[in-house]
Amino acid sequence: MNRLKAKKLIESFLIEDIGVNDFSANTIFEDDKIGEGVFTAKTDGIISGTDIISLTYEAYGKNVDSEIIKKDKSEVKKGDIIAKVKGSVTALLTCERVILNLMQHMSGIATATSYAVKLLDDNSIRICDTRKTLPGLRMFEKYAVTCGGGFNHRFGLFDGVMLKDNHIAFAGGIENAVKKVRSQTGHMIKIEVETENAEQVKEAVRAGADIIMFDNRTPEEIKELVKLVPKHIVTEASGGINLNNISSFKGTNVNYISMGAVIHSAMPMDISFNSMEGNKI
Repeated sequence: MNRLKAKKLIESFLIEDIGVNDFSANTIFEDDKIGEGVFTAKTDGIISGTDIISLTYEAYGKNVDSEIIKKDKSEVKKGDIIAKVKGSVTALLTCERVILNLMQHMSGIATATSYAVKLLDDNSIRICDTRKTLPGLRMFEKYAVTCGGGFNHRFGLFDGVMLKDNHIAFAGGIENAVKKVRSQTGHMIKIEVETENAEQVKEAVRAGADIIMFDNRTPEEIKELVKLVPKHIVTEASGGINLNNISSFKGTNVNYISMGAVIHSAMPMDISFNSMEGNKI
């Protein structure tokens, strides 16, 4: 995760939340009052986003010491302490909600991804995310996927070409679309083609696609379609795949399964922030 970009985004989140002033904290406590607090897991899961803690205090401009007990990718149980912090009470309280919102969301995604990997139970297939992310949160969400044992698909329209059904229809076919892209992009840009049947798969192979996606195909269909693809071309299954049916894609012999569900349908992990005993805020 790019810390510089993350800090800039967090600054905007704090500005949104604080507005002109945190009247709750700043009218009660002086800046020099020091307190200690702990972040605690209230449910089982996989942790992601512990860097958010220090980045948020930095963005707020206060010196807060943080000790990470459970690093990203760690499995936690209900009641486990994730991190301890010590510093300005106003900073601890003002930054609390932004930290929790992000860390809960990211840990929920990491947990869902880890669960998907376990359900699939196929080391030959990598689970990856999609661009179905919340605006402004894509970097955090995609990082969380990697914490759960998944992989990232393209980050945006700029780092890879995906020719979907509408691109192909407007271009007049797969071969024509791929030819036009090849004529205007460098060797570092990979081209993925979305296919729905055997004829489209064959056309994508002839066109020289780098990646061929089988869109909304059943596991049985994928097993047959993948046989049409040379080994040097990467294959991907996508569309309608979720935690309820992913286990049925075991043994389909694709290289990747892309799932929007690990992000957009992930339940946030419940995490709390509380003052340390004996240092009541």
